[in-house]
Amino acid sequence: MVMEPTLAIATVLSSVSILLLLGLTAVWIRNYRMFGSSMILGLLAFGVVLLAENVLALYFFFSTNMLYTGDPFAQRMLLVLRTLQLSAIAFLAYVTIK
Repeated sequence: MVMEPTLAIATVLSSVSILLLLGLTAVWIRNYRMFGSSMILGLLAFGVVLLAENVLALYFFFSTNMLYTGDPFAQRMLLVLRTLQLSAIAFLAYVTIK
């Protein structure tokens, strides 16, 4: 399976997002068990939903190989969106760990 460079980069960005989200979710589970705050529960739900979205994105990248393949503009926009998403998750990870 040969993947376009933009889709390959988007796949890597989704993979990094998954790793960061797994770490964040683990921290939020620990904090929720310790404090029981509804704010932490909201962060935990956010993390689980975003994690599911990224796992599904990887599934579609590898299983269908037709998602976004016909339109180079869609591929570039996907890359931009994955980059923005990873930036937001990285910032959230930074402030959570800090």
